[in-house]
Amino acid sequence: MPVERNFDEAFVARLAAAEKQVQQSYRPVIGVHKWFARRPGTLFRALMLSELGRRPLQKAFFDYNELAGVVLDPFMGGGTTLFEANRLGLSTIGYDTNPMSRWICERELEELDVEEFEEAGERICVSLEEKIGSLYLTRCEKCGDDAPVKSFLWVKSHRCACGHETLLFPGPHVAGGRMKRHTHEVMVCGSCRTVEQFLPDEVPDNCTRCATPYADAKVGSKATCRCGRDFRVPAEDPAGPPEHVLFALEYHCQTCKKRDGRRGRFFKGADATDHARYSEAEKKLAALHTDCIPDTVIPDGDETRRLHRWGYKRFRELHNDRQLLGLGLLAEEIRDQPDHLRPALATVFSDFIRYQNMVCRYDTAALKILDVFSIHGYPVHRVQCEAALIGLPRIGSGGYRHFLRKYAAAKRYCQAPFETTRENGKKRRLTIENEKIAAEFVASPDQLKGGDQALLRCGSLSDEPLEDAAVDFVLTDPPYFAMVQYSELMDFCYAWLRKLVPETAFFENSSARSDSEVTGNQTQGRTLSSFAERLSEVYRAATKALKPGGPFVFTYHHNSLDSYAAIVVACLDSDLVPITTMPCPSEMRGSIHISNTGSSRVDTVFVLRKPPAPTPTEADAAIDDLVDEELQHLLDADLAVTAGDRRCLRFGLIAEAAMRRLAPGWDRGAPIEIRIERATSVLRQLDEVEHPTADGREAASPPSLSAAGSSI
Repeated sequence: MPVERNFDEAFVARLAAAEKQVQQSYRPVIGVHKWFARRPGTLFRALMLSELGRRPLQKAFFDYNELAGVVLDPFMGGGTTLFEANRLGLSTIGYDTNPMSRWICERELEELDVEEFEEAGERICVSLEEKIGSLYLTRCEKCGDDAPVKSFLWVKSHRCACGHETLLFPGPHVAGGRMKRHTHEVMVCGSCRTVEQFLPDEVPDNCTRCATPYADAKVGSKATCRCGRDFRVPAEDPAGPPEHVLFALEYHCQTCKKRDGRRGRFFKGADATDHARYSEAEKKLAALHTDCIPDTVIPDGDETRRLHRWGYKRFRELHNDRQLLGLGLLAEEIRDQPDHLRPALATVFSDFIRYQNMVCRYDTAALKILDVFSIHGYPVHRVQCEAALIGLPRIGSGGYRHFLRKYAAAKRYCQAPFETTRENGKKRRLTIENEKIAAEFVASPDQLKGGDQALLRCGSLSDEPLEDAAVDFVLTDPPYFAMVQYSELMDFCYAWLRKLVPETAFFENSSARSDSEVTGNQTQGRTLSSFAERLSEVYRAATKALKPGGPFVFTYHHNSLDSYAAIVVACLDSDLVPITTMPCPSEMRGSIHISNTGSSRVDTVFVLRKPPAPTPTEADAAIDDLVDEELQHLLDADLAVTAGDRRCLRFGLIAEAAMRRLAPGWDRGAPIEIRIERATSVLRQLDEVEHPTADGREAASPPSLSAAGSSI
């Protein structure tokens, strides 16, 4: 049954929207390791069942299915296509130029003795606590006993030539009760550094210790030292990474927590003992002899330039000395583990260091640490949060214990996958008997003899092509122009991971970056034309590998119509026949990285086929009428739609129409600049005809690499 007839838009939209709100609950397998912009697994499951299944989608979705065939994802990323196909009994082929993608997908698909893994992880935690656990204690201000720290709060500082140190607070507010997680407002004085707590309606204007106005704690990008010298934040030409000052802590006192009437969290200003413990960590690090701490230079890039502006030159400089000490010791422990457990334990390490660095910030409302990639970039804030290295079970976040638990849950899900539905307003998990996520890995395509096998390659499909007509389905979420800079961000994890598993064959390069990447990147001179050229090369190789008449399905959305020129060119170069487009939710409604950007929360799902393929009957329908039809599917799923959603779906339909208009006489041998110009021109013409502006000017605007245009 072809996907274009069997796919149920409203049914899938409802499932996908629910999944994206709490994706790690619906698809725990993604807890193996962070990847960016994961598409909903429910969507990819539904697409494969619609095309390769033998029953209507709603009947098949919650049942066991043993499908036959080979699915190719030329941009495997975080592995959604692969593990969803594997669940259905399909063999898979995945390519990605990023070595972290190759590593993560293998960890998702491999089998693991979860109990043995957990026992080894806990032994490591206990060993580390014996060595450096005292460095993560503080004196409880209520009972005077030592209590474990959840988070250390640090602020950047500026040291003037006169010797005065200015703390670069963005404001005096440290934490509060806006989300009802604490009873008081926690304030810091920028002058005397005193940390105090007040009931919400009793916050004074001035520090109660030195009478300095709390408002004075706010330091702008242009500031003046008390000696009269002006300075900028960050410095115009920093000699090195910024200095930080420990000023506050959040801790957990189990004794005081149990006292009658005790509510709220535990906060305090950093005292002399807290500073002494950090000094002890500095001394221990100086005496530590390990080659596990990377000294890798941070390459220049669109995202890494933010780090360079603050003086960070090497990845190790993104961690303070206590973090480097703990990470170095932890890495040594992991390298001593048995070979069959070390990859999983090292992957946990690679993932959890997102919370073990001095780029993390503290959410003053949610009262939790936010990882370095909370907005899919390297945002450098004034106040940093240092999470406890090992962490307390079920208390706080960011510790190695928390990530061990997450990894174990991910692999248990692989042993018994489930789907989540709602009955009478309540969630219900449906375990699908006989399904599992576990692949037999093969080294070449000719070894794909049956189901449940996987061929993973770290490289570009255009550089290592497959044989003609080798796969039954191409399903992917390709990179988007003005996109997340995957390799620049994943270098942060990769620099450490390759130290823990140096024998890994595809970890020979010092960076996760590749000349074969399909990206737009100002720093590397990758324009829309170069992006389109590389995308076209991969699409052509994937189409060549697809059986005649087979489906080529991908997801896409972008705020700029011009960016769709790249996919128009890639599809036309590949002689793919556009069949239809469909809507599907793809983003969490409250996602931080698209908040207030006007971006869409839905993807257009493009369905094309390798010739021979039928011409769809709706090809001549008005685009805005088709948009209304697609939006109705979302409304039928009881979803709210936004102007950004409508724009995205409209752009997708315009791109589909442009492919049909340009197909006759398309010259894929023309220079890429000419092909992009032709595609862009037709996209704008279709946009203007269907949706003219008030004064008749073109409605589209050129895409920008620096804009937050691609909310992926």
